[in-house]
Amino acid sequence: MCKRVDVPRSVTPRVRGLILLTVLVVAAVGLTLALTGGGKRKLVPAGGNSHGTYDPLAYSRTNDAALERAAAAGEGHIVFAKSPGGVLATAKRTAHFRPLVEAAARQGHLDPDMLEAIVFLESAGRPEVIAGSDPQNASGLTQILAETGRDLLGMHIDLAASRRITKRIARARSQKALRHFEAQRRRIDDRFDPRKALAATVRYLAIARRHFGRDDLAVTSYHMGIGNLTNVLSDYGGKKGKVSYARLYFDSSPLHHARAWSLLAQFGDDSSNYYWKLLAAKRIMQLYRRDPAGLRRLATLQASRASAEEVLHPPGSTAIYATPEDLKAAQARHELLRMPNEPGRYGFAIDPLLGQFARRPRQPPALYRALRPEALGLLVYLSAGVRAIAPKSGPLLVTSAVRDVLYQHLVAAANIEATHGYSLHTTGFAFDVRRRYASHAEAEAFQFMLDRLQALNLISWVREPQAIHVTVSSGARVLEPLIGR
Repeated sequence: MCKRVDVPRSVTPRVRGLILLTVLVVAAVGLTLALTGGGKRKLVPAGGNSHGTYDPLAYSRTNDAALERAAAAGEGHIVFAKSPGGVLATAKRTAHFRPLVEAAARQGHLDPDMLEAIVFLESAGRPEVIAGSDPQNASGLTQILAETGRDLLGMHIDLAASRRITKRIARARSQKALRHFEAQRRRIDDRFDPRKALAATVRYLAIARRHFGRDDLAVTSYHMGIGNLTNVLSDYGGKKGKVSYARLYFDSSPLHHARAWSLLAQFGDDSSNYYWKLLAAKRIMQLYRRDPAGLRRLATLQASRASAEEVLHPPGSTAIYATPEDLKAAQARHELLRMPNEPGRYGFAIDPLLGQFARRPRQPPALYRALRPEALGLLVYLSAGVRAIAPKSGPLLVTSAVRDVLYQHLVAAANIEATHGYSLHTTGFAFDVRRRYASHAEAEAFQFMLDRLQALNLISWVREPQAIHVTVSSGARVLEPLIGR
């Protein structure tokens, strides 16, 4: 607290709906805007649709709910990946406190699901956990700082005694001794009493709600801090109680409301994504109660790779290209499009080595320099954004694109990072960009674009030793009109 498309039939109907919903939502968000842009205006991603420019993914006030759903999905992978013991174990521990959560939420007129999400995200349902080893730090079920709990929330916290007992807990030799010391600590440090911790969290959220006039900003401040979030809002502008967190986040960039974006970007503890992760945790707990089998399936997809790429395209859901003949046929019917190699126009270039294994199946390298239209449109948008933010940047160097299964096996034999199994490259929805940048400004611009597109659930990405591996959602079809511009 205040601390710094298609889906395989094996997926249950509820998870199937969750996967498809985000794709459709993002498509609707982007399509409305894409149809209003273009013409003679210059494409400037993250530019805010100012005079003479357009951004097909620019923020619109009518799309807050859709953006929240997309961001919860886009930032959900880390919630699955970082849940202690796995997301199912964390959900089980968190659900144990549901009666206390509901009672506390009623007292504060809060959404119990959101309060439960705070428990999930802050402590993973572990009432004795401490951030580090010193109880001065965030502690307890809702991870409250000693200073905040004592000075702002009126909690009884004898920090000296809490420290002494915490050391005894660490040295406890039996479960009986452990329970004895934990009971002692609850009596002298309210943060370790789940009922009192929840009540204090509700008091904090009530204070924050009065200050900001909005529930979404109140829960965002639980991690970011009221003062920090107030400063971001001040730099953004707008009337108190009128600016949603979706607007604050998606309408700020290095090119638009830059001061607000700069403050958000400076928080090293990922505070800017806290609200999206809360929404992801809220969805997880809803699935845990209503569709546990669906949650298990989703957890498997999230755990299969270092990113959420298999959530975007679960195995069996998207056609793969098995042979060079499949690639040729797909390109003939424009299911795959050849990537242009015009760095001056598009801001990306094709690595001369892309397609280097084509001689083994006796094919031209150009056969492997293609992508699905959605992926190519997103690559155009991504590259344009990097160039707009860092005008002196060089072109992004694309090192991998579509592959057939045979070509994938050849790559895997030469590259330990490549898989011999299901590869998103064989769907045409994945590409790699060389981790070589003309300047620090270009690297930062590229990072911003990756983060923003992930928050829109249009991509998942992972950092490999030599390249950034990007998988594109089917929802990126809204960017297809950018091809050829």
